[in-house]
Amino acid sequence: MVLLTMATTIQAQDMNRGELAGCIDEVFGEVYSNPEEPGAAVLIMQGGDTLYSRCFGVADMVTRQPVSFETNFCIASVSKQFAAVALMQLSETGVLSLDDPLSKFFPEFQAPFFKDITLHHIMSHTSGIPDARPRSDRNFVLYSTDVNSVQYMCTLDHLNFLPGTQYEYINPTFQLIYQIVERATGIPFETYMHENVFAKAGMKTCRYFEPDRNIAHLAHGYERDSKGNWQEYDYGEESFFATKADGALYCSINDFVAWERALRDNKVWTAASKRLAYTPWIQIPADAGYGYQPHTGYGYGFFVQDMPEHPTHVYHLGDNGGFTIYAGKIPERDLIFLFFSTRPDIDRLGIVNKVYRILGYNF
Repeated sequence: MVLLTMATTIQAQDMNRGELAGCIDEVFGEVYSNPEEPGAAVLIMQGGDTLYSRCFGVADMVTRQPVSFETNFCIASVSKQFAAVALMQLSETGVLSLDDPLSKFFPEFQAPFFKDITLHHIMSHTSGIPDARPRSDRNFVLYSTDVNSVQYMCTLDHLNFLPGTQYEYINPTFQLIYQIVERATGIPFETYMHENVFAKAGMKTCRYFEPDRNIAHLAHGYERDSKGNWQEYDYGEESFFATKADGALYCSINDFVAWERALRDNKVWTAASKRLAYTPWIQIPADAGYGYQPHTGYGYGFFVQDMPEHPTHVYHLGDNGGFTIYAGKIPERDLIFLFFSTRPDIDRLGIVNKVYRILGYNF
């Protein structure tokens, strides 16, 4: 096995499949060495060729169910791209425009600046709307829905910056999409998404979280307590876990592969919409925190990294409770890289970038 360091770049084309798998195993084995602990599913594909596939650890610490490619993880903020696709579909058919102001859909929002904030702004995290969700009521924080969560905007009296001038990643603007879809179409958000997004993509088991809904092959997220023991850390333990448009979709690796193929082959949107979604509308400053990597901007529900002399890297992260998700791709090479984990104590982008170096990319 080739020993890997942070500075090492190994060209995958110069390695046989066993050597490639061994090098990638070494990266993930540093974290997921104990098969009895919360684990992960990892898949790397190029075209129809699987470069690497492996599952680690357990999905449920009570039942001891192991992680598999059928395990449904909460993909957290990776859910945003699905909501963005819904708005782009409605734009394609003329039901709405991405230049429509929020005031068109939310007449109850009183401040005049909602006439200046468009759907483009909320999908690119450039709206200027602050995340002012109330946090003094613990039940609200744990159990509020997309509708409850954005009620503060009815009386919001300020923006953090003029729309379109800066980047600030916040969840509530994507939560607005839940009501926008319903108000624009007259169809419940969940129904619209199932019929027009998931079904068209050939996704079979993905579901939005509901407290009383049975999701097959369900994973739980976990975090260590002060004594080092694993404790469940998802709904009822983590804040704003049940809001859907920004983060409550449960999905398996198998279903996400179908999703990626649907995006690639324009089954759920047009080629023009795909170009818009993968356009970095604004660059992410180094102090922005979440999702930042050098030369990275934000599209519509996607981070877009354009490194000099590198193919474009399109990705998103997901963090909710113990779930730690990476879903990325290099469209020019038809390469997808999925890494879904049930524990948060990992250096996700560090791991991902090590693997990309093994594959010959220096992101």
